[in-house]
Amino acid sequence: QVQLVESGGGLVQAGGSLRLSCAASGRTFSSSGMAWFRQAPGKEREFVAAFSWSGLYIYYADSVKGRFTISRDNAKNTVYLQMNSLKPEDTAVYYCAAIKNPHSGTRYYHPNEYDYWGQGTQVTVSS
Repeated sequence: QVQLVESGGGLVQAGGSLRLSCAASGRTFSSSGMAWFRQAPGKEREFVAAFSWSGLYIYYADSVKGRFTISRDNAKNTVYLQMNSLKPEDTAVYYCAAIKNPHSGTRYYHPNEYDYWGQGTQVTVSS
């Protein structure tokens, strides 16, 4: 049984930092199949960061570019999201997601492409 478990969320002041972790179990995912999304109250789930289908490139939403960094520890089957210079508008539940079989046509930014999701971790940024 595949499980993705996020951790690392919390309450932080604007300008602060948090590091989210997503530990995968049940199978090994290549970095090309992993991403982070977030969902604020009353809003749709939105793309944050992802590895490309080849695993060679990394993509970020414009709203987090230059502030967030996605990374992976293959030995631990874990993906991270380092979040710096946090803003109140970053407040949301953050979800880790994984694709079973990524390919060149995978729309890495679209939630429907992902087969597995974690339970989410709350990030709250106070002003």
